[in-house]
Amino acid sequence: MERFQAYVDANRTRFLEELKELCAQPTIAAQGVGLEETARWLENRLQRLGARVQRFVMDGSPPVLYAELGAGERTLLIYNHYDVQPPEPLEEWHTPPFEPTIQDGRLVARGVADNKGDLLCRLQALEAYQETIGPLPIRVRFVIEGEEEIGSPHLILFAEQHRDLLQADGCLWESGGKDAGRRFVLTLGVKGICYVELTVRTAASDLHSSWGGVIPNAAWRLVWALQTLKDANERILVDGFMDHVRPPTAQERAHLATLPFDEAQIKDNFGFADFVQGLSGVDLLVQHFYGPTCTICGLKAGYQGQGSKTVLPCVASAKVDFRLVPDLTPELVLELLRAHLDRRGFQDIQITDLGGTRPARSSLDDPFVRLCAEVARLTYGAEPVIYPTSPGSGPLDSLCRDVPTVMAGVSHANARVHAPNENIFLDDYFQGIRFVGELVRRFAAP
Repeated sequence: MERFQAYVDANRTRFLEELKELCAQPTIAAQGVGLEETARWLENRLQRLGARVQRFVMDGSPPVLYAELGAGERTLLIYNHYDVQPPEPLEEWHTPPFEPTIQDGRLVARGVADNKGDLLCRLQALEAYQETIGPLPIRVRFVIEGEEEIGSPHLILFAEQHRDLLQADGCLWESGGKDAGRRFVLTLGVKGICYVELTVRTAASDLHSSWGGVIPNAAWRLVWALQTLKDANERILVDGFMDHVRPPTAQERAHLATLPFDEAQIKDNFGFADFVQGLSGVDLLVQHFYGPTCTICGLKAGYQGQGSKTVLPCVASAKVDFRLVPDLTPELVLELLRAHLDRRGFQDIQITDLGGTRPARSSLDDPFVRLCAEVARLTYGAEPVIYPTSPGSGPLDSLCRDVPTVMAGVSHANARVHAPNENIFLDDYFQGIRFVGELVRRFAAP
């Protein structure tokens, strides 16, 4: 791989400028901004690699790009997305979010960590391989979508209609990087998600708050309903919900005990005093990786402006997400939630399904997982940290059903993903290129 690395070093400035060009594209799925332009940019970049590119549009969705290149007995599927989160609040950015800027060895831009850095370093790694080592010894299949940040609403349809394009011996998923101790992390899956909006209306319009003693208040009605979902000890109370949670095995618990997890550093990074219920050690990791969640993501009712307004709200709503572990599914959670609220007299609470994905997880013992760990040792000169799953979610089950999958990226513990001043370390980016090159070489003959 000496020639490979020499090529990467010689093209470091060009590769970095290319990354800045991609990150300058304001590709915001939630606002429908810049998606087609970025899809065209990536289509051209893939074609310059020699890839055969197809674009798929489902019901007016941004293009899903599918590309193939290389040949061999084994197939590596690579999933990425080109959309990013909205950059707000803009006033908290030190530099404009779509003007990539180098600061203290980092590149700062919206989307550089999630997920444009991972995406482009993989394309550049394949360029370097072909230019220095020769034709790819494996078949590489890319799936690159533009709706991941809004729940991948059309990717399931793509996967159902084109399952033949997704057959592979292993999948390199988007996301990943280094932990708070600067150790490289491999992650073997994702939690699922069920995202809902709960809404209640109690009158035809808002009323003077003097009616509060005799006319129902939508805000209180919603609060009382929410109180039935989770108690003050952080236990999820939805009837039957926890019956479907698969606990970690003895082997999985033993693996958690080996993980470096700097609790103090995480508290410092994120600025909070303690984990919920004082959790620590293996119990903390069990909850983080193997436990489901029920999170109020937003509340809306009544007057929110400056000063006072004595009003009795007629409508109240809450956005709630459930992060799911095996054997919970979005469909099951919707069914359990409806029945739970109905049993408690909250038939008037409307549930709007805002989307969901199923959990997916690869085995610690899978040969592809072991190969990725070996490649990480070669690239980073140390044993990788292996997380059994990501606490976040993604369409992994839809795309990679029965395909062993590993996340390995160029982000880091304080990359400020989804927040102002998102960033990656430049050194991590170029190490990521090396990792992908090594993976291609070793995957051809494991």
